[in-house]
Amino acid sequence: MDVFIGFHGHVLAAVQQLKRDGVVPQDASVDGISLTAPKDPTHGDLATNAAMVLAKPAEIAPRKLAERIVPLIASDPGIEKVEIAGPGFINLTLARAFWPSVLRMVLEQGDAYGRSAIGKGQAVNVEYVSANPTGPMHVGHCRGAVFGDALANLLAFAGYDVSREYYVNDAGAQVDVLARSAFLRYREALGEDIGDIPEGLYPGDYLKRVGEQLAANHKSSLLELSEEERLPMVRATALKAMLAMIERDLGQLDIRHDVFFSERSLTEGGQDQVADTIAELRAKGLIYEGSLPPPKGKIDEEWEDREQLLFRATEFGDDQDRPLVKSDGSYTYFASDIAYHRDKFRRGFKSMIDVWGADHSGHIKRMKSALAALTDNEADLDVKVCQLVRLFRSGEPVKMSKRAGTFVTLREVVDEVGAGPVRFMMLYRKNDAPLDFDFAKVTEQSRDNPVFYVQYAHARACSVLKNVAERLPDLELEGDKLARADLDLLKDDAEIALIRRIAQFPRIVEGAAQAHEPHRLGFYLYDLAGDFHGLWNRGKDLPQLRFIYEKDRELTRARIALVDATKRVVALGLGILGVHAMHELH
Repeated sequence: MDVFIGFHGHVLAAVQQLKRDGVVPQDASVDGISLTAPKDPTHGDLATNAAMVLAKPAEIAPRKLAERIVPLIASDPGIEKVEIAGPGFINLTLARAFWPSVLRMVLEQGDAYGRSAIGKGQAVNVEYVSANPTGPMHVGHCRGAVFGDALANLLAFAGYDVSREYYVNDAGAQVDVLARSAFLRYREALGEDIGDIPEGLYPGDYLKRVGEQLAANHKSSLLELSEEERLPMVRATALKAMLAMIERDLGQLDIRHDVFFSERSLTEGGQDQVADTIAELRAKGLIYEGSLPPPKGKIDEEWEDREQLLFRATEFGDDQDRPLVKSDGSYTYFASDIAYHRDKFRRGFKSMIDVWGADHSGHIKRMKSALAALTDNEADLDVKVCQLVRLFRSGEPVKMSKRAGTFVTLREVVDEVGAGPVRFMMLYRKNDAPLDFDFAKVTEQSRDNPVFYVQYAHARACSVLKNVAERLPDLELEGDKLARADLDLLKDDAEIALIRRIAQFPRIVEGAAQAHEPHRLGFYLYDLAGDFHGLWNRGKDLPQLRFIYEKDRELTRARIALVDATKRVVALGLGILGVHAMHELH
């Protein structure tokens, strides 16, 4: 529950009063009115844009309208001060007596604190990773995998019905290359000296095991078959092995998918969904035969100088129309992707989120336009692009993996620093910003390492709770009993600041879920940890501010309640990010 909902309601009540007074038109919309925490805490605890939103329909200058709103808001007993700032924003400072009620609510709600119903059970499909099943996960896949998984956690926490999906690209030319690479390793497993891996095939050692499996299953019989005959068998074995390896790699980060959707299934099983999709677009008048001018600047692998079947993507904001069928009669990747998203819609998903790598950002417009056309704008697609990850060790670039042949694997990164640091650091930047990942930095025990700083806050809180249980064993420390402590005793500025930060958690969750930006939670946790460490340091310097103050047992209970609430919120936030909260650090 968001503790500030009541204050938002008070702002809306003030607006309704102005409507009754004829100051604001009755039909003026209040949808854009927000209540947020100012970035600068000296500006108060909350800020509303009500006057800015209503100024135009009221035909009154924002500051003049704010002057009419302020006395109506100031009557709330939980508000200590109301001020007008800038062109017409209204800043609210809450009464100190309000904050203990926040802490009490956190302790009473426990693990339910911060959970939201804004999703209203809406079905959301989050598709992430979806890497070609041709090898182990590399560090580039890692970022999209962690981002998608954390976003799915966040949406579920906010009340959405989330389905986690992996689109298996098992119908393109790359899986035939995989099969040929695996066949080469099969020959090697039979004792043949294959020499250097030919250019164009996958060189990684991970395919040796596939070759050994093929040799065990088929002996030398595959050598007697033509490529056309053996390729499907080799491809099936290789794909199964690759998907199993991918699932194991993702499991290292505790990432699981509900659905693995095969691209090949779109055209197999007696029904060609891609053809059906093209027919549906044709019926809408969105398909035609034509030719495209050559692309300007960069090369487009799907461009061909000929008459071809085109989708009218420009009618939906794309910069050019898009081909659907190649000269050899096979479908373009775009055609298959349209059919795939149509299938999602037919499965009941009107809200879809795709997590793509930076190299696919140029496909966003065309995909959105196609989905808009197919669903008559009924479905919504949000494509989140994850930028590249650059690996360093003490500032020096990390060389490629020997096992994979061309890249550093996800497993190698996790094995070296652990799943928690990998997940947290992958989420401590906005997804569309480049990320530098330094092995030395993420294992450093300092404030400059965000994951350590946040984990240390949880571990330190656990240590305090353990110490107070040992020193004052008869003190009631369970969450529901701590909620009945005299929390009005918490009066120090640093204590109030920490409660303020804790109170922001539900709003951070909702905002991050609505914006599809889990990194906001990482930033929040770092700030929360900073407030907690700051309070602990004040107690170190000033004995009367220590959490365990044996001269005053009731004050100790109140401060332990604050410690316990902090620990709970840190753990909840880390849980959403998929990071295990550490109880002690070594």
